[in-house]
Amino acid sequence: MQIYLVGGAVRDALLGLPVKDRDWVVVGSTPEAMTAQGYMPVGRDFPVFLHPQTHEEYALARTERKTARGYRGFAIHTSPEVTLEEDLARRDLTINSIAAYAHSESATGQFDIKNQPLIDPYHGQQDIAKRVFRHVTPAFREDPVRILRVARLAARFTDFTVAPETQALMCQMVEDGEVDHLVPERVWQELSRGLMEAQPSRMFDVLRDCGALRRLLPEVDRLWGVPQSAEHHPEIDTGVHLMLVLDMAAQLGAPLPVRFACLGHDLGKGTTPADVLPRHIGHEERSARLLKGVCERLRVPVDCRELADVVAREHGNIHRSGSLHATANAAALVRLLERCDAIRKPQRFAQVLLACECDARGRMGFADAPYPQRPRLQAVLNVVLGVATNSIAAHALEMGVTGLKVGQMIQTARVAAVAQSLHTTTSPGDTE
Repeated sequence: MQIYLVGGAVRDALLGLPVKDRDWVVVGSTPEAMTAQGYMPVGRDFPVFLHPQTHEEYALARTERKTARGYRGFAIHTSPEVTLEEDLARRDLTINSIAAYAHSESATGQFDIKNQPLIDPYHGQQDIAKRVFRHVTPAFREDPVRILRVARLAARFTDFTVAPETQALMCQMVEDGEVDHLVPERVWQELSRGLMEAQPSRMFDVLRDCGALRRLLPEVDRLWGVPQSAEHHPEIDTGVHLMLVLDMAAQLGAPLPVRFACLGHDLGKGTTPADVLPRHIGHEERSARLLKGVCERLRVPVDCRELADVVAREHGNIHRSGSLHATANAAALVRLLERCDAIRKPQRFAQVLLACECDARGRMGFADAPYPQRPRLQAVLNVVLGVATNSIAAHALEMGVTGLKVGQMIQTARVAAVAQSLHTTTSPGDTE
């Protein structure tokens, strides 16, 4: 039995990056031999085992044969006769097909691979040096998830490019309908991981260049070629703006729900009627409707879909909230908070404001601009949350007031508190 460290761990080590997850391949063994040594079987589709001490994954060397469309349409073959080179050949990219022989197991199950020769039959080290994503064999085309992986890696390794022959193969896969058979959970898994990378826009560039974005997210794909707005750089289309917004979200370290909200907030601009271009009147409701369809199709988690819905519906109002600086507009500000459910979910509202800041600063020339709406509305919410609603409710009960009238008394108190706190000067920097 021989054990090798493979895949992303070797790649990242060669790139000088920290190694987070380690994958091991075992050559010359059987499931029975692994369990006899204390490894715990966990693989459902093929033999994978957890190390008895480190709990890292060890997979038996295997080959794959395409049997049907989609990423699940494979027949898996494992046996002691499967070689390391055969196992590496089934992998997606050359940079992920490098192995390190781990021959010195310590008492803790860790392996010392320093100064060990690398097994690199498909010249992955050369492609790392050239900063190129290149498929290992034509078998790449058998798994459409690999298109998503390449796109996601492009968002992480921002100085890598796709090899021309791999680009051509990906385009052919899309044309042949392979991506149409991807299951929603897998699309969301790769999409969400790509959104959290250093430059999410590159993921969408790769998907768009090979035609996969049109199949997977047509709501996003149709944004290219649509003028952004009459007020803000009409010469730049909404697709370009969206990419700037996503990269701004990455720059600000936004969590996944915020980044997904940024992705979906302007979907309605792709369906703007010609008679209202480039003003995009009513795009908020159209965006929310399209976003709901995307969330249902990809089975997006609840926290992501709920935040994205609020941002889609209210980002324009939040951008324009700076005009509500007079005390007479205190009621409008309270209603805005209520529509965003900010009083009940203040932490989520903070994420709504962050998404809106990403949108505002995701414009040419606005990357370093302030976004006063965010601290201003946060301050307004703090004032509202400071209103002693329990005391108001108790006083109402003493007066014999019940039902909706109690809520009206609370809202009146909140509006009064906001009116008292508002500044009388107009704050600059508001956007639409």
